[in-house]
Amino acid sequence: MTARFGPFLRPVELPRPQIETAVLSQHGPALARAAETRCPAAQSCRALDPRRLALTFAALAATLLLAALADPQATLLAAFALALLALLANTALKIAAALAALHSPPRPAPAPLPDTDLPRISLLIALFRESDIAARLIRRLERLDYPRDRLEVLLLVEDDDTPTRDALVAATLPAWMRVIPVPAGTIRTKPRALNLALDAAQGDIIGVYDAEDAPEPDQLRTVAAAFAAAPAQVACLQAALDFYNPRRNWLSRCFTLEYAQWFRLILPGLERLRLPLPLGGTSVFFRRAPLAALGGWDAHNVTEDADLGIRLARHGLTTRMIPSTTHEEANCRALPWVRQRSRWIKGYLMTWLVHMQSPRRLLRDLGPRGFAGFQILFLGTLAQTLLGPLLLSLWSVPLGFGHPVQALLPAGALLSLGLLLLTVEAVSTLLLLAALRRSGQPVSPLWIPTLHAYFPLGTLAAAKALAEVVTRPFYWDKTRHGQFDDSP
Repeated sequence: MTARFGPFLRPVELPRPQIETAVLSQHGPALARAAETRCPAAQSCRALDPRRLALTFAALAATLLLAALADPQATLLAAFALALLALLANTALKIAAALAALHSPPRPAPAPLPDTDLPRISLLIALFRESDIAARLIRRLERLDYPRDRLEVLLLVEDDDTPTRDALVAATLPAWMRVIPVPAGTIRTKPRALNLALDAAQGDIIGVYDAEDAPEPDQLRTVAAAFAAAPAQVACLQAALDFYNPRRNWLSRCFTLEYAQWFRLILPGLERLRLPLPLGGTSVFFRRAPLAALGGWDAHNVTEDADLGIRLARHGLTTRMIPSTTHEEANCRALPWVRQRSRWIKGYLMTWLVHMQSPRRLLRDLGPRGFAGFQILFLGTLAQTLLGPLLLSLWSVPLGFGHPVQALLPAGALLSLGLLLLTVEAVSTLLLLAALRRSGQPVSPLWIPTLHAYFPLGTLAAAKALAEVVTRPFYWDKTRHGQFDDSP
């Protein structure tokens, strides 16, 4: 070094956090831009033109309005037909996934690795306005049973979020945890922070947690053993998510039932069927090399997890579920629930729009079965959420109030439709019962019928999501944590 730079320059050893802070202070804007554009443009929401989206949605709305004015009866029948098609498609996929999850032989548990063979794991945790829960997060992470010399936790804090940073300082972070300031950019999203931290992470395995998470203590050992036993094409592992406040109120009970079905039946079944898995946003772990090769997360997608699951599948990589659970906080107030769900629905719609820019290429990448599954999971879910209340309105007939659609259907058709819907209801109840049993959550199955009042909240969220796709496509509607968290 002296020969290259002269006798007056000598190296000085500094702690890694101090070096990272200095680099971010000098090159923050450039690093922020790099984090926002890390995902290739052709696979990112940023490639969608907001003005073109607005015009497209306006034209679609105008067409629907004109159709309703010109022929209201035909429009009503078409809406009911679409709602029924979405319901049947989603139900068929749930049945197939549930049967695959319940009847496939369990995968042999891999042998645990000795400490000397454990890989280095980096956990990325994006925090924004989380001062209320920061101390609890640190305590929960300290319960993880994993050698500290092979574990690092990067706490990603927006550079103007002083309360959260102060709370972390007050919590006295151990040496294997450190704060990464996230410089301001053109957007403020969780995936942007994850992209920025990916270069700072030193692990061979990259994991993602949320601020309110309480993972099982042996989860990282389970991850390490599963990756060691899996073929190289398995690039991602997803743990099950559940709630530690399932009986806080009616909304938390319904949310718990929904999560049980998704993480105990649907996702394991999709894996067994070799269909693309929309990932959860937390307790998800990646081999570092394929994650970096894909360009990390789409910083502009507000459901970056679901999108990344599809991008993995398009590149021939697979995701496996692991027998480990992370508990988190159920969002159990109506307005925050609608806001959170609207972000998820908006992200699903944006993901569908991005990947459907070239349907033929998507069909080639996923294959016919994967392509059909993608359509049901994303477009079918959106259609069912928006139009579900139409089918619920048919309850007015047995209650004696009548329904406008009665006069439009041939004799006996309404009875057949009612029997079909009752069959779907029976199947859905059986699936929820099976999922609840597999989850072990202390929620009475008597709450299952009340989901008829729960799902219309999703319609409100879908309406909000559609409006935001046009007005604020990259806006991250923040969910506040620590409001109903009684666990230590």
